[in-house]
Amino acid sequence: MKKLFSLLAITGMLVFGSADVVMAQDGGANGTTTEQVSQDAPVEEPIHKVIKTKFIEGGAGFMASVLIALILGLAISIERVIYLGLASTNTDKLLDKVEDALNNGGIEAAKEVCRDTRGPVAGIFEQGLERYDQGLDVVEKSIVSYGSVEMGRMERGVTWINLFIAISPMLGFMGTVIGMIQAFDSIQQAGDVSASLVAGGIKVALITTVTGLIAAMILQVFCNYILSKIEAITNDMEDASIKFVDLLIRYNEKHK
Repeated sequence: MKKLFSLLAITGMLVFGSADVVMAQDGGANGTTTEQVSQDAPVEEPIHKVIKTKFIEGGAGFMASVLIALILGLAISIERVIYLGLASTNTDKLLDKVEDALNNGGIEAAKEVCRDTRGPVAGIFEQGLERYDQGLDVVEKSIVSYGSVEMGRMERGVTWINLFIAISPMLGFMGTVIGMIQAFDSIQQAGDVSASLVAGGIKVALITTVTGLIAAMILQVFCNYILSKIEAITNDMEDASIKFVDLLIRYNEKHK
């Protein structure tokens, strides 16, 4: 990741550096200086001022509702990303530790290893070891049941993210429709169709739609990442559970 950022930074410097050289050459050829160009060119406003202006133009009511949906969706998304990051486990390393604990200290030592390891895979192993004395069939059923519980924990909050993804553009479209209605009301009151009046009203109305679509796109990226992370952890859980049952079968055969 650091190498990627370094390459992007170097590329950016080269691109902007070459652009400055070309601009300087063009300025020299045309007989103009950089100071003249900077005086003639309009000064661009900072991005935060532009966003603030568009927010006010779009209307505080609907723009605020879209912003609240985005903030709530981002809060849940970030919490899920952190939770799933902590839930990721090196299953091969955990299996090796459990096997060593079984061979050296038995079931209780293996339980202790699982308790000291975070993540759903370790929790599933611990539940299976708790029921080892009831037979391997009960262990397998316990693993399947507790795996479903862990799946529910990982998917918690995803429904709310999908809700905010759906509701953000809806709020934007509603603001657009209401803005169009207000624009036509202004035309009716004026008694004449003015291009500036219509264009201004439509521009203000469409700002809410753009904001809602941007919010939905941002949340969709987080949602797709969360779902892919859940799928990867689930695959690890299933693969590790099969290997864990095989490990218990071998241990059972040794200690009959």
